Amino acid sequence: MTDSAQRKAQIKYPARVRNELSFRQLTVSESRRIASCFQRITVVGADLEGFTSPGFDDHIKLFFPDAANGPVTKPTMTDAGISWQGDIRPPARDYTPLYDAERQQLAIDFYIHDGGLASQWALNAKSGDSLIIGGPRGSLVVPEDYARQIYVCDESGMPALRRRLEALVLSGHTRGVTALISLSDAAAKDYLAHLQQCDLQWFARSENPGATAALRQRLSELDIAAADYFIWLTGEASEVKLLAGDTEGRGHIDADLLRSVAYWHKK
Repeated sequence: MTDSAQRKAQIKYPARVRNELSFRQLTVSESRRIASCFQRITVVGADLEGFTSPGFDDHIKLFFPDAANGPVTKPTMTDAGISWQGDIRPPARDYTPLYDAERQQLAIDFYIHDGGLASQWALNAKSGDSLIIGGPRGSLVVPEDYARQIYVCDESGMPALRRRLEALVLSGHTRGVTALISLSDAAAKDYLAHLQQCDLQWFARSENPGATAALRQRLSELDIAAADYFIWLTGEASEVKLLAGDTEGRGHIDADLLRSVAYWHKK
């Protein structure tokens, strides 16, 4: 085995897991505002049996009713693929699942903003409403004990970041963890207010028009361990591309320890 292969063998790499695709029809049990800009919808139901979500940034698809087609019915799985009622696939959005296996309930935190289909549904959701979900189709299981961990997101990634940081607090692996968070409105900071033991660095565009540039600069300044690190970059597609390019340009970054994912696209 070469020296390079030996070094690779010693690195803790995230593991990809494939999950069986399932669609579930669930019922809203609670809707409440948990922070200034986030509404938590909790759903329950027998269809949660077998649900699993091992990756902190897993995503599930939520399928929403619309004015043209009305309520959504769970599709059926056939040899030919997924069959929706009337062959009409309802509008869908991706969200981070926050699953409590002990209570058999699933929570989804919605960032509330103007003009969002999912955001509007969450504001209007009430106990007894139905919600169809699909997935997660696949998961990336990321070790928690890297010496250096860097997380970058905007509001769209904050539920996944919250899930990850809560797990790191529980396991005692917050040392060496830094999160850079871009915000439209500084008020959204309260969503992570319970995680003060973590190194959270905020870049609020409402307070500083140069916040995006400042975040890029700060990311370039953060030290990265020689091998024992993990970097997570999410947010708007064009900004994630810039951040990934900046990071990869440092020259020694292992592509398997850098996860960059576009959570949304500017129209």
